[in-house]
Amino acid sequence: MIKPDYKLMLSLTALVSLMISCSNHGNGLDGNGAKEVLPEDIVELREDQIKLAEVALGSIQMRSLGNIIKVNGIVSVAPRNLATVCMPLGGFVKYTSLVPGNSVAKGDVLAVIENQEYIDIQQDYLETRNKLKFAEDDFKRHTELYRDSVYSQQNVQQVTVEYRNLKARTRALEQKLQLIGINPAALQEDNISSTVNLVSPITGFLKAVNVNIGKYVAQTDVLFEIVNSDKLFLELTLFEKDASRVATGQKLRFFINNETEEHDAVISQTGKSVSDDKTFRAYASVTSACHNLLPGMYVNAYIEESDSRVTTLPSDAVVTFNDKDYIFTFVREKEEAGKPFTEYRMVEVKKGVSGSGFTEIKLPGGFSVESAKVVIRGSYNLLSAKKNAGEMAC
Repeated sequence: MIKPDYKLMLSLTALVSLMISCSNHGNGLDGNGAKEVLPEDIVELREDQIKLAEVALGSIQMRSLGNIIKVNGIVSVAPRNLATVCMPLGGFVKYTSLVPGNSVAKGDVLAVIENQEYIDIQQDYLETRNKLKFAEDDFKRHTELYRDSVYSQQNVQQVTVEYRNLKARTRALEQKLQLIGINPAALQEDNISSTVNLVSPITGFLKAVNVNIGKYVAQTDVLFEIVNSDKLFLELTLFEKDASRVATGQKLRFFINNETEEHDAVISQTGKSVSDDKTFRAYASVTSACHNLLPGMYVNAYIEESDSRVTTLPSDAVVTFNDKDYIFTFVREKEEAGKPFTEYRMVEVKKGVSGSGFTEIKLPGGFSVESAKVVIRGSYNLLSAKKNAGEMAC
């Protein structure tokens, strides 16, 4: 039987004091004014007694408890979902309004960068493009005249070399323009600009912002870090002895920080080598929606070694009395003498294996797992109240 701590004993003392104010079993009145006799397996509490007993309801869940591997790890993100943004030709930051944590979509403007070199590149491109047009026409004309034996082969070769050189230079300048974010097809003599927009290459949120207005940024400076947290995975560290127990497709549950919310994942890949510290890595894809999950977070994970799933409850939901195991289930809410009451039924179960704070329970025949509301917290208080105060109808 679970041994209560000092705080719990104080709560139980107050709870029993409330019970003393209730009449003995059989003295309660039902809705018709007749005496109500509660079955031996029923406990009823008023609203204030429920709060004092800290009763909370939940449901029975299917889990794998037979063989579970406890591991630690961190939340990570695939390289394709992590972007480091730089400015290939550098420049001065003319405008930005973003801060870490902002959400951005692919193509959104992160900052406006200004540099005199941008003007020079655009000018060179336009001049070279115009020369290329003339050289292309000249090349076609010389080729036709050569066929008619008007021009010599040497003249045609000279025109061809000049045409190809201009073509190569034009293509190179196009690539430079695209590198700094300028569309060559849209560039004309009347829209040359000293500024370019630095845009986001992926959709996600800003992990780091390393710019401010007026700052000069070099080609190698990291200006923004963007993370797409829609497809996160776990990088788990396992001991060498567990290498044979983990395989692709195994399910696992994990928790972040000190939270009680449970998240789901599945092993997607296992390491092929063991590190010097006799550990190896396994990688798991997060399968449940986790809005508070961020890259770099520390996790505690429980890998289900077997697919065999059993009916379970939190271990605190199961109490022992006279060498038998019981759980409490919600029965109904009712009213007696104008006061609201809640009834709970004491159901005998058989305990199985335990692990990770949960216990396997074997339920009696006819028990409805889907519809049952089970007391998952406060079960010991209900048991103690029943033992010390008997029936609780007022």
